[in-house]
Amino acid sequence: MSDFGVIGGGAWGTAIAQVMAADGRSVALWAREPDVVAAINDRHENSAFLPGIALSPGIRATADLAEVGAAALIFVVTPAQHMRAVLRDLPGGGAPLVLCSKGIEAGSLKLLHQVAREIASGPVAVMSGPTFAHEVAAGKPTAVTLACEDADGEEGGCAPGIAALISRPSFRPYTSTDVVGAEIGGAVKNVLAIACGVVEGAGLGQNARAALIARGFAEMTRFGLARGARAETLAGLSGLGDLVLTCSSTSSRNYSLGVGLGQGRPAAELLADRRTIAEGAFTAPVLATAALAAGVEMPVTEAVCRLLQGAAAGEVIAGLLGRPLRGEGA
Repeated sequence: MSDFGVIGGGAWGTAIAQVMAADGRSVALWAREPDVVAAINDRHENSAFLPGIALSPGIRATADLAEVGAAALIFVVTPAQHMRAVLRDLPGGGAPLVLCSKGIEAGSLKLLHQVAREIASGPVAVMSGPTFAHEVAAGKPTAVTLACEDADGEEGGCAPGIAALISRPSFRPYTSTDVVGAEIGGAVKNVLAIACGVVEGAGLGQNARAALIARGFAEMTRFGLARGARAETLAGLSGLGDLVLTCSSTSSRNYSLGVGLGQGRPAAELLADRRTIAEGAFTAPVLATAALAAGVEMPVTEAVCRLLQGAAAGEVIAGLLGRPLRGEGA
């Protein structure tokens, strides 16, 4: 049995596996792609998703979910819309799950910890924050929010124990009981990162990007509070911290997608070119639906939806700038 399991062989899943194996622990890493499994096991690298990083020999890749299900602690790093199906297929005996995916389930409009609680028998935690995978894998200092709820549905008790297991000299988890806030920050920032990329691609300048981050954070806060999050969580690592990181670097897949949209390239073309997923493209329409259901106004999110549906960037930008004037707190 491995000390840790990781479901998802993309850049972030591989980076988590690298951190967990840094002190000699064993990690079982599940990946769908046979070439990724072979490269990790034979050459200790994931050239498809995390090139340039020599991976620890303590990481063993596998295509068998049962090997991961036998681990003592399991990180779930699947695309948000596939999490339910993967967890249903996961064998195991109630090991704690740490959800590292960011999104809202389409159809049900449920946060991912709510999805996991319907399936898992053990504790469910959420880990989120400003984390570029290549920096984490390279051992650069990183801090995250670790929010937890126990198997009986009560929030709180498992976070300190999990934090002690996953903390490393360059990887610092801060514990929280606000699972909702940790999840909403991660989901909404992906959509806002697309919008900030549009600002870059359209050449609108740094003033516009700063304004968009601020107004986007206001949207995140309104939606989060409506869904039961705490304001201090949204202003922390998993909310504002992650937002600032992903809205200011082409290392963000969502930001890069937005750059292309701002340059006038079609969304279908940009998404078809990617082996990795820009999660915000899938979250945006779900978030817009959830916001409507909650009675929350999210004009930046709605603008991103229009761009993904094929609207011209200039038209969408003009619509945002032409909205009626209002007080900043509105």
